[in-house]
Amino acid sequence: MEKKMKGDKTDMGKVAIYPGSFDPLTYGHIDIVERALVIFDKVILAIAQDAEKKSLFTVEERVEMAKMIFKDSPNLIVDSFKGLLVTYVEKTNAMVLLRGLRATSDFEYEFHMASMNRSLSTHLDTLFMMTSKDYFFVSSRTIKEVAKLGGTVEGLVPDLVARRLKEKFKLPVTKKRLIGWDD
Repeated sequence: MEKKMKGDKTDMGKVAIYPGSFDPLTYGHIDIVERALVIFDKVILAIAQDAEKKSLFTVEERVEMAKMIFKDSPNLIVDSFKGLLVTYVEKTNAMVLLRGLRATSDFEYEFHMASMNRSLSTHLDTLFMMTSKDYFFVSSRTIKEVAKLGGTVEGLVPDLVARRLKEKFKLPVTKKRLIGWDD
């Protein structure tokens, strides 16, 4: 699939790119992807290699996890990119960037980035999607902080991600058990 995407602009239908660091991928991200797959023929999850940002997971680890999580989604392409997003977009036939918004505080930054991308590539639009009410408070940064301190992130990230976070922070991987009032 990668050979076809790189530079070959054959018609893949309506294609959107969902860029981000996804360090780690959360159910909030997955919610956006699943809803976007209803709107677009193909969605490219473009994982950024950002030299400025210190990532917990390598880009290779993030790509591997995303591919495993979305293994049953044939209309989703997992890829990575380095450098300007608009340069990456030129290698695809996408004309839409997807961005998730959790709260109004996200909007100012995202609006600024959408405006800059549009000035660099006038045919490129940005579609903002509100994250589901169940995940509006979830951010990758918060997930990492909670996991690092030994808190549970189950239900906020896929089991694979929760397990990998525990491994990264050298925490015991335990099975979830329910604690009742009598414990």
